[in-house]
Amino acid sequence: MNNAPHILMCPADHYGIEYEINPWMSRSRQADRELAQQQWRDLKALLEQVGATISLLEPVAGLPDLVFTANAAMIYRDRAILAHFRHEQRQGEEPLCDRWLSSHGFRVEKLPDGRYFEGAGDALFCGATLLAGYRIRSDIHSQQLVGKLVDSHVIPVELVDNHYYHLDTCCCPLAAGEAIWFPGAFDDYGRQAIRQAVPKLIEVSAEEAHSFACNAVVVGKHVVTNTGCPQLHRNLRAAGYTPHETPLSEFVKAGGSAKCLTLRLDGEEAASWKNAA
Repeated sequence: MNNAPHILMCPADHYGIEYEINPWMSRSRQADRELAQQQWRDLKALLEQVGATISLLEPVAGLPDLVFTANAAMIYRDRAILAHFRHEQRQGEEPLCDRWLSSHGFRVEKLPDGRYFEGAGDALFCGATLLAGYRIRSDIHSQQLVGKLVDSHVIPVELVDNHYYHLDTCCCPLAAGEAIWFPGAFDDYGRQAIRQAVPKLIEVSAEEAHSFACNAVVVGKHVVTNTGCPQLHRNLRAAGYTPHETPLSEFVKAGGSAKCLTLRLDGEEAASWKNAA
């Protein structure tokens, strides 16, 4: 598979707060559609500026969260483990993502009926280890099945704060053995497991976690986040990364930010298999 940075995004043409399935969402606090579309375009332009190639999934009316492509699937080489969403409001996204991935050369695989799994929102490689968030959206049995499918060691970590309902809202692998994280999103076991699995951790404060600091897109040594994360950016520069910020306030209203709006098709930077022969 091509090692060039390759990201799937979906334009925000039909994005909005049409239902409430996490604590961030309120139909009484609507996103500004024009501003959201501009913020989406600015994110796309910034990702292209730092070297990513962007492919597009066509937006569909009635599926406002299709814009959050990170949840579509977990990518492993030429395989795509398709999401099955816990909330029926998002289940209409599944056949669309299946068709796009299949038509673009991925071998799409599905989990058995009754198993909930929300793609790269809850399954993140850090080296050879698959960090797997569960309870709020994905279930632990699904994560174990995903680990078997890709023959990878899985560390399930329970998410205990509904504001951080996906793993990618509170943890972002940067490279093998390195990650950004917000410890407050995990129980004691989860914190211990992550500390043991990831030697170099950059901790995010509660205030910056609330600005979705952990929901970052990593392209080589570039790290793209929402605004409002100055301490994280200082820590990233000290660790040898180049941070970038772009406003994503309208997507935070739905509980998403930079990472949620992207699906890395060629493998996340931290995945040990990405550059393996």
